Amino acid sequence: MSDSEFVVAADAAGTRLDKFLADPSRLGSRAKAAAALERGKVFLTGREAALGDAATRLARGDTVRLWLDRPGSGKPRAATSEIADVQVIYEDETLLVINKPAGLLSVPLERKRGVPSVCDRLEDHFRSRGRKRPLVVHRIDQDTSGLVVFAKDAPAQAQLKAQFRRREPERVYWAIVYGRPDPPQGTWRDHLVWDDKALIQKATHPRDPRAQEAISDYRTLEGFRDAALVEVRLRTGRRNQIRIQARLRGHTLIGEERYVYGPEVLRPIHFERQALHA
Repeated sequence: MSDSEFVVAADAAGTRLDKFLADPSRLGSRAKAAAALERGKVFLTGREAALGDAATRLARGDTVRLWLDRPGSGKPRAATSEIADVQVIYEDETLLVINKPAGLLSVPLERKRGVPSVCDRLEDHFRSRGRKRPLVVHRIDQDTSGLVVFAKDAPAQAQLKAQFRRREPERVYWAIVYGRPDPPQGTWRDHLVWDDKALIQKATHPRDPRAQEAISDYRTLEGFRDAALVEVRLRTGRRNQIRIQARLRGHTLIGEERYVYGPEVLRPIHFERQALHA
């Protein structure tokens, strides 16, 4: 069985992909199914499947191809897949972690009607396969790229949101900023207030009753002639926190359009969006 293709029948609809592959008439075990997915030997309806697709529920009429002697498939591949052009980093029965591209909203916003969101794309995909839509756990800015977590059921959503409220997840970002932070490693502490009219964060006095404390730990990973790559670990999760804190210290993010100061000549590096990745 070096190259075989199976069509999912009605009685197999709803079966997990890895369980379908583990049937004795196919690979015979979950371990062999996982290995085949990890090595790029499985195609689901014409698309290469990865280990992250193991929990995918099959629909009637789906085609599952096993290409066991595929050239170059002797070693494991990265455990990623795609849903509606969005890269899936991890998926199981309760949660989904995606790599959000810059330009997509995490979730739909009333004030940005018509702007595409990751949530919309996932919902359309899941609905077309008879699956419940993923539930929002947290979000990142539209023009920030990086990891976003969605839950697959209400109990998982509640538990994950509670973890974020308790600040248990380790939230790490990479940013490219103008200049080089001095010292190259340390902690940023500020008091911020959100301006509802301008839709930006502003620094304020600690005694301001509206103030919210913002704390970030940073370290410079690499220095360039006019910029630096900085890792930032959030202790708090204020809106636009890294962008405003970097700006307050004279280290505006490359590509930043909102939290800036001075003429554009001070920001000569062209980048389509703020250089920030979660």
